Amino acid sequence: MKKTMTIAVSVCISLLGFGCATTPEVGYGSPEQVETLSLDFGSTDLQLIAEKMVNSLLASPVVAGGRRPVFYIQTVRNRTDEHIDTRAVTDKIRVTLLKSGKVRFTAVSDVKDEIVNQLEFQTSSGMVDPATAKAMGRLVGADYFLYGELASIRKSAGRVKDVYYKFTLNLVNISNGLIEWADEKEIRKQAKKPLFGN
Repeated sequence: MKKTMTIAVSVCISLLGFGCATTPEVGYGSPEQVETLSLDFGSTDLQLIAEKMVNSLLASPVVAGGRRPVFYIQTVRNRTDEHIDTRAVTDKIRVTLLKSGKVRFTAVSDVKDEIVNQLEFQTSSGMVDPATAKAMGRLVGADYFLYGELASIRKSAGRVKDVYYKFTLNLVNISNGLIEWADEKEIRKQAKKPLFGN
């Protein structure tokens, strides 16, 4: 009986140890650390795209003139076969440009309804002190409109898989419809399956 109990306890301890050994080890990494877990679009791709677009745009004559133009930005279109949060790409570009202090963005593309509702509340409800109420017709119009898209091409041959991403961003002068600046970032990723195993 005692021997059976000892074996049962040993088996339980072994199973507990095995369970603990299969738990993934989690830790924090640097956001700038290169991420290459798969061929899919990842954080490093997002950072490379944002860095290239921001540096290029800041060097363009539109921004380099020093007058802090006002931009309107549209969420980047996803033309890949993946589910990609292109809002994250758009936000990264906008935040980095704003941090430069060289451009301004109108919030109308994101919160137009909220702005209109707040203006109507302040001017029409009678609940806001007229001395602090913001007047209608004072929103700043955008000078330029940013829009872009992310496309991809996937190929595979034998054990090799290849994915090519192309990100394009355009800046349009709203007053005349001319594209004043455009740039693109290309990324190619490859993976080779091992000869044996998965």
